Amino acid sequence: MPRTTSAVDFGFLRKIIAAHSKNILDPSRDYVFEARLAGIVRRRGMKGLGELVEYLRSTRDPHLESAVADAMTINETSFFRDGRPFELLRTDLLPKLIEARGGVRALRFWSAACSTGQEPYSLAILLREHFPSLVNWHVRIEGTDICEDVVRRAQAGRFQRIDVNRGLPARYLVRYFKQDGDEWVVGPPVRSLCNFQQANLCRLPLPFRAKFDVIFLRNVMLYFGPETRRTLMSAVHRLLAPDGLLILGSTEQPADPSLWYATLAGGTCYFRPRVTV
Repeated sequence: MPRTTSAVDFGFLRKIIAAHSKNILDPSRDYVFEARLAGIVRRRGMKGLGELVEYLRSTRDPHLESAVADAMTINETSFFRDGRPFELLRTDLLPKLIEARGGVRALRFWSAACSTGQEPYSLAILLREHFPSLVNWHVRIEGTDICEDVVRRAQAGRFQRIDVNRGLPARYLVRYFKQDGDEWVVGPPVRSLCNFQQANLCRLPLPFRAKFDVIFLRNVMLYFGPETRRTLMSAVHRLLAPDGLLILGSTEQPADPSLWYATLAGGTCYFRPRVTV
């Protein structure tokens, strides 16, 4: 009979997750452990969550600890999620950036915590659809996520019907995807703009050196503690071009307001970096 999982066990699991991802889970959500970790328990041939906890207590297994942290990561996403930032980019922000970058003919975007890739692919569709003049520019959209499995899925660019039905206009589906059985596959014009890699936002240095023109860091920091937020936002500040744009989730604010100034436009808010000395 599987061992009953105790409050102490859940506390132990929360510590593992915090150590690997800085994700602070509230004890009120302990009930989600059973469902989220069921796949790991099954693949390991264990009888229940209690046996997994016993193994983790007795054996130092960084790979398994990382898998547990990945499994507890919330990967909620959709195409053109909260459409207001994309609309503001289309109508106002991107035209100005394109004009400013006319000399170098290059643009760099970063979708941090990109999950299965809908956000980077949405950006790519936006660029292909509304800014044909960029066809001969060097445009790169980097997508990163802590979870290895979702990064692989983003790289594959294959989506189920339920995925494309969430936020993706039918005209974009027909124009930029190809149906393959029950799945829809991102076509080369969009895929060629995007690159995906695994990265932990809480482990510095971040895997980039060149600065970005636009950074999407949405619905991520609400899971982090104050110190982790400050450290991450400082690193993001260093990676953003002086006239670049930072887009956070609708309820999020930078940890250190002295590094940023906010602009409210088009029903959404974006941030620009303050120059530091």
